[in-house]
Amino acid sequence: MRSAGNLWTRKHLLGMAGLAPEEIDTLLDTAVSLREVNRRDIKKVPTLRGKTVINLFYENSTRTRTSFELAGKRMSADVVNMSVASSSVKKGETLLDTLANLQAMNPDVVVIRHPESGVLEFLANNLDAALVNAGDGRHEHPTQGLLDLLTIQDHLPLLGQKSFAGLVVAICGDVLHSRVARSNAIGLKTLGATVRFVGPATLMPAQAAEAFGVTVHHRLEEGLAGAQVVMMLRLQNERMNSSYLPSVREYAAFWGLNRARLKLADPNAIVMHPGPINRGVEIASEVADDPERSVILEQVANGLAVRMAVLYLLCGAGVRR
Repeated sequence: MRSAGNLWTRKHLLGMAGLAPEEIDTLLDTAVSLREVNRRDIKKVPTLRGKTVINLFYENSTRTRTSFELAGKRMSADVVNMSVASSSVKKGETLLDTLANLQAMNPDVVVIRHPESGVLEFLANNLDAALVNAGDGRHEHPTQGLLDLLTIQDHLPLLGQKSFAGLVVAICGDVLHSRVARSNAIGLKTLGATVRFVGPATLMPAQAAEAFGVTVHHRLEEGLAGAQVVMMLRLQNERMNSSYLPSVREYAAFWGLNRARLKLADPNAIVMHPGPINRGVEIASEVADDPERSVILEQVANGLAVRMAVLYLLCGAGVRR
């Protein structure tokens, strides 16, 4: 792998916001280089031997937490998974105190998922450890955005594209509560893509068009028309503190992606979903499992490579404290 030290100088990965196109390219190029490790019979390299990664998740996670753990272990780092349910947090310890105590143990990277938006910026200003945002509230989920960019990049030739410039991406569903939608919109716009937010008015951020530089569509059929990438989002029921929809059944009837609606998109359009999937709600099984159109499992595989790249750049090749 080529050295990325002169191309990546950030200490943390807090979000997609503010990343230059060259920095995104460096992350994606590094992920492509490391992806080969995951295809070997022996899936381990000594790249991060002697480094320590702590995963601290205040919210439930399957794909993100598992892939960060595997990413560190496949590069020979020492990985510690902290269970908040059995930690001192349950005894009243603050997040800042928890991180300060972890920092005293001198880890190289701390990966954090937290329900409060913007908490990573606060921690980055008060702690020395390198931090990775694994999802904070409704704010951002940068590694999900990066793995989605890598998956789309893999399919650009099929979509008749030489680059992201001019690519039409429809991000559909519960945009209001989705940190995935935000990270993807920022990253895609940075690389020159055209982004549509598609969803009910009650599930759309205020002034989304102005805030994110996207077009907003309140009819699924309209938003899908000619789209080359269709990214479906699940209903974030755990973040809803009031009624945003008459019923899940009605949402599925008007906003669920089925084969008939997919025909409105580009003939070669790919279908994405960050998971977990609510089958029969935001996406039909016939679409989610379509071997020619669905790239959902490719997203999962690319997530591991992207998280390996992030750890490598933060505690291997990037500028460190």
